[in-house]
Amino acid sequence: MYKTISVFVALFAFFGLQAQKIDLVQYVNTLQGTNSRFELTRGNTYPTTALPFAMHTWTPQTGVNGDGWKYQYEKDSIRGFQQAHQCSSWTNDYAVYSLMPVAGVLALDQYNRAAQFSHAKETGKPHYYKVLLENGIATEISPVERGAHIRFSFPKGKPSFVVLDGYTGMSGVEIIPGENKIVGYVRNGHYIPDNFKNYFVIQFDQPIRRYGIWENTDNKSKALETTGEGKGVGAWVEFDPGVKVQIKTASSYISVDQAALNLSKELGKFKTFEQTKSAAWKIWNDHLHRILVEGDNEEDKATFYSCFFRASLFTRKFYEIDQNGNPHYYSPYDGEIHEGHMFTDTGFWDTFRAQFPLNALLYPDMHGRYVASMLDAYDQCGWLPSWSFPGEGGSMIGNHAISLFADAWAKGIRTFDPEKALQAYYHEATNKGPWGPSNGRHGWKEYFTQGYVPYPDYGEATAKTLEYAYDDFCGHNLAKMTGQSFYEEIFSRQMYNYRNVFDAGTGFMRGRDKNGKWTPNFDPYEWGGPYTEGNAWHYVWSVFHDVQGLIDLLGGNERFVAKLDSVFSVPNTVNVGTYGYKIHEMTEMQMAEMGQYAHGNQPIQHMIYLYNYAGVPWKTQQKAREVMRRLYNATENGYPGDEDQGQTSSWYVLSALGFYSVCPGTDQYVLGSPLFQKTTITLENGKQFVIDAKNNNAQNVYIQSATLNGDVYSKSFIRYEDIVAGGTLSLKMNDRPDKRNMAQSDLPFSVSLDK
Repeated sequence: MYKTISVFVALFAFFGLQAQKIDLVQYVNTLQGTNSRFELTRGNTYPTTALPFAMHTWTPQTGVNGDGWKYQYEKDSIRGFQQAHQCSSWTNDYAVYSLMPVAGVLALDQYNRAAQFSHAKETGKPHYYKVLLENGIATEISPVERGAHIRFSFPKGKPSFVVLDGYTGMSGVEIIPGENKIVGYVRNGHYIPDNFKNYFVIQFDQPIRRYGIWENTDNKSKALETTGEGKGVGAWVEFDPGVKVQIKTASSYISVDQAALNLSKELGKFKTFEQTKSAAWKIWNDHLHRILVEGDNEEDKATFYSCFFRASLFTRKFYEIDQNGNPHYYSPYDGEIHEGHMFTDTGFWDTFRAQFPLNALLYPDMHGRYVASMLDAYDQCGWLPSWSFPGEGGSMIGNHAISLFADAWAKGIRTFDPEKALQAYYHEATNKGPWGPSNGRHGWKEYFTQGYVPYPDYGEATAKTLEYAYDDFCGHNLAKMTGQSFYEEIFSRQMYNYRNVFDAGTGFMRGRDKNGKWTPNFDPYEWGGPYTEGNAWHYVWSVFHDVQGLIDLLGGNERFVAKLDSVFSVPNTVNVGTYGYKIHEMTEMQMAEMGQYAHGNQPIQHMIYLYNYAGVPWKTQQKAREVMRRLYNATENGYPGDEDQGQTSSWYVLSALGFYSVCPGTDQYVLGSPLFQKTTITLENGKQFVIDAKNNNAQNVYIQSATLNGDVYSKSFIRYEDIVAGGTLSLKMNDRPDKRNMAQSDLPFSVSLDK
């Protein structure tokens, strides 16, 4: 008997272990969203080969050097394989160099060396990229955090070359033939200090037979030269004909020696390409298992894990590990070397909404290091980061670093000094910095004295007023949570400033001049002017912290719901306004055919969750499912607009779980409609939170009833602490909405009700 039990237990353990080894990487398509161009974006992504949150990524290059559209699905030739960091096509890139295999006759410049390919012979997975070029050369790439393992397989009998391109800026190289190695640096990108360099080491496993230095500015080559420095300087090396050459490469922002250390630490233990590939697969499979979704729809799984992959790339590590195992980094803010952690490659205007709240839920340790590093950036340059790439760019609007501080503290992540964070934010809110609209505040004096940013004195003034008011709420809430009465009092006066740009006559947030008059000739379909990448239909909802206050302005629940409904029923008309031409966001809104709901851009992405605040959560449930099913898929056309550093992917991931972060800076996620029959979130503390959606399918999108850990659950939100404590949220799904009246206590947070 005991033997039988033992066998049973062993079999149970075995099959349980096997269940944990389900291959989730198979579902990811890194080409999701790559069919993009200036006029229309379906993601503006590239087939990223990287580890989660890694310092460097790798990608094939179809565009010319310096082109933000480094990979476009519609192109049919590849001119290099790049080290990359790019957040989107609009940001271009930094610290780039590329390698390109060439067979037969040596071709150096990016046009002559380009080789045709087809997507039928291309594989894009997180841990492995492969393409068989039409000239017979196969390229394979597998990543580590600060480098990559690359294998070029050349056709038999043909001379075999590898060309290193120094890209667009200054570069320097040294070929060391006796060691089959190239070392060097590149210096390219925006928002970089004067002494910024990306140092690299490239190690070949085959003997170098011939070599030379070349410059991509004039395509001149110097055979047998081993060193060179200048604009666009690169190198070429020749191997035996028809060889398979493996390349280990790693980079550092600190030194060549650190690059060599990175290579040794991260790639030294792998003797073969297959070993690196296997290790990268395991890292990604373990990572993706943090959220295990179950259901019958394989297409939904592919979309989910492709989005989860993309959300897991940002923000990127910008620190390295020294020979003693301690983190240190080159600072893109002051150009000095510091001990500790640093991160980069994110634009807060996009990512404060969902990407960071997702990170706070799944990776609180990393997120804690990140928010602490923002104060290090403040010490190093005098400003909080707002758009880091890798240094401060100041792009877009708002002062959303405070959102990250408040959100972290509300969720129990206490890795920073809140008084210092508030001091830094106060400095942001009462000054204008030297970089871009979001470095400090445009119109801060008028915002404090008049209660709004006047238009047309300041572009995008209404959008800025709304986002400043939300940021001030975050400052207020962080101060309230930490007993900082001075800052609590200041920002409590400012967080209601959204009211000052609401026009009761039209029911919209509007531009207002310095004398208090509304901008004439108002058209809610007109883009630009006082708005950022949107119109009045999009910005009327930008009151994340006080939706009840917005409900009151619009005349109560019934009128509020009618206004929400009208977003989808009014024509998808576009007035190009101050843009002067149709930008891609306008095209994408019209293609969605959901009225004025422009999900392809951030300002309105939270809007469908606002039905919860008016006591009709079933409308949120229906719309959340509709958006997920209609606007996302796992193909090259996978996004309804710019993916934007993990934000749009994080919207999908959170929404597929069944909730969304409407107001970061609080501990609440607002409920929607889970996409899968069962979802298991494995938390960093080792606990699991299960969303068990019984009878869930494409028709049963409505939550009929709910229990949390066996107790009846009537709220239309869930708290962070309830999730990280582990347990089960059980939902009974139905094809008919539950239209019961909801108690005020069951509605999500609004600051005007927070007494």
